[in-house]
Amino acid sequence: MAYVAARGGEEAIQQAEALYRRLLGPLDAGLVRRLEQALPYLLDRLMGEGSLYAPELAALALAQTGGDLYEAVLLLRAYRTTLPRLGYAEPLEPEALLTVRRISAAFKDIPGGQVLGPTLDYSHRLLHFEPQEAPPARTGAEAQASLHLPFVADWHRQNGLLAPRPPDPTPGPEIPDLTREPLLFPAPRAQRLQALSRADTGGVLALGYANMRGYGAIHPTVNEVRLAYAEVRLRHPVTGAVFSAGRVRYSQAEVLTKFRPGPGGKPALELGFAATLGWNEVKLIAAAMLDAAMDQGEPHPAHTEEFVLSHTEPVEAGGFCIHYKLPHYVTFGSDLDALRKARARTTPVETAPEEVE
Repeated sequence: MAYVAARGGEEAIQQAEALYRRLLGPLDAGLVRRLEQALPYLLDRLMGEGSLYAPELAALALAQTGGDLYEAVLLLRAYRTTLPRLGYAEPLEPEALLTVRRISAAFKDIPGGQVLGPTLDYSHRLLHFEPQEAPPARTGAEAQASLHLPFVADWHRQNGLLAPRPPDPTPGPEIPDLTREPLLFPAPRAQRLQALSRADTGGVLALGYANMRGYGAIHPTVNEVRLAYAEVRLRHPVTGAVFSAGRVRYSQAEVLTKFRPGPGGKPALELGFAATLGWNEVKLIAAAMLDAAMDQGEPHPAHTEEFVLSHTEPVEAGGFCIHYKLPHYVTFGSDLDALRKARARTTPVETAPEEVE
């Protein structure tokens, strides 16, 4: 593919960027703080797809790009590559999560009860033209978090309806890291879950919805959706003691599909799972469904691991699409030359005159 430099060179590029900045208006610390406070769910999506949990940096990326999510994700990922790795976090356990929302569509009553938490699921979708006052701080999500809420899937396992949960991997470099290693197929499960965790929300939803509508074999039941705060626990390199380095917003989803041969050869339920930084329910439900779908034998694209994981990668997909607006004068000129030669070699087809009544 051949490109031709844009006319005007470096000066034209600088002027184009300056115009872009003028259209966005002033970018200051106050704007970044307002975005961080006003758009937490958008920042959660950005941090999840950017593989970097840093609300203030996500707000800065959003402000710097004028709300262009693909550019903002690219900024976060590019910045992330400059950061050193200081350690490996310990695996999360359900009893250690500060859960603020936990619902199940599979059962009316679940251990610990249904926890609606912060949601608009049951509210009227109306635009409010009057200013909305914020509730008192004591009613915040973190203040109402609950501990010791087990995973609903553990009840299925205790009753032999699901395969036992695999042991937690030992934190360390033996776990594949998609941010530093290329995605290979067939992908190890750790890579698959990482790819779904940072996949494009719209892409995951599109493929998941296609599967749900019948372009696949999955019609899921949501076993659990959970929004929580998770402690980032690290092990001290000298003492070996585990300590908390901070707290992040975390979410996960489990879906159940058709039963298949399970423990002891008896039919058992199939579980799809997905988790991500931040709170992003719709993406997780679709991602968990795709996780289960990729284990099916049906050759539909949404069941094919390479198709799903490659085409929901936001930076690669967005970058490849956007690159088509770059100059392609040489290649298109070659196409026109080939078209002219083909037309010159083609004998015109004579058409019979129309009959007149």
